[in-house]
Amino acid sequence: MTFGHLHIKNEVGVFGENAAVDLLKNKGFRILERNWKMGHLEVDIIAEDKTTIAFVEVKTRTSVFGKRPEEFVDKDKRHHMVSAANVYIKTKRSTKTPRFDIIGILTDKDNSQILEIEHYEGAFIPKLRAYGVQI
Repeated sequence: MTFGHLHIKNEVGVFGENAAVDLLKNKGFRILERNWKMGHLEVDIIAEDKTTIAFVEVKTRTSVFGKRPEEFVDKDKRHHMVSAANVYIKTKRSTKTPRFDIIGILTDKDNSQILEIEHYEGAFIPKLRAYGVQI
């Protein structure tokens, strides 16, 4: 898969998201949303299979300087993903089991080839909060 020379950050992101969509489709997922937004909340890809609804963050990098692409999904980003998932599930009334995935993509900046693509299914599990109940 190529996308010309990847010099602009937005082009790199679109290239990576397209590759991630292809990967998810090959794994049997149906893409529900791309770049879903509600207020300040956003999810790169929302996809489902028979039992699961996956909220997917895609991180594409053209080089690795100490961090792998998926390592750029920090605590704040995870919090925003969970908040977005809660809104999406409530709005769409989904009854499928939610999962939070990260797809890390490393590309060659010179020829736009994918060097690595890693799909971390269930990359993190949000902490459950209970108010007034001891767990």
